[in-house]
Amino acid sequence: MDKKKLVGLLAFFIAVGMLIMLFLHNDFVGIIIIALLLFIGYSCYSSC
Repeated sequence: MDKKKLVGLLAFFIAVGMLIMLFLHNDFVGIIIIALLLFIGYSCYSSC
């Protein structure tokens, strides 16, 4: 995967995460979602 595609994918998912947190007013649930997505992203990145 080239860098341009990776940066675009990262920007898209950061925007999706910010949109989710805009509608989600509970901070604890937001922290759980962030930790879960970080774990999923790391496991997907390290398996490539």
